[in-house]
Amino acid sequence: MSGGAAIRSGHKGDVVVISGHRVGERERTGEILEVLGGPDHVHYRVRWEDQSETLFYPGSDATIRRAQPTSARRSR
Repeated sequence: MSGGAAIRSGHKGDVVVISGHRVGERERTGEILEVLGGPDHVHYRVRWEDQSETLFYPGSDATIRRAQPTSARRSR
């Protein structure tokens, strides 16, 4: 799921990547399902790789990556 350039704000379909907090802890990824809040307090409804869904308020450990176009995903 990861790949592509990091961005500051996400849109539906973009990917959230959270880096591990401890040595050896793997990163966590999820897909943005919905953008919530206003410009000064953006948060997201995210479906994580384990299929759970949560409200997510991004912090300094989070990176948002643009969703790959459908054609790019198929070519892999």
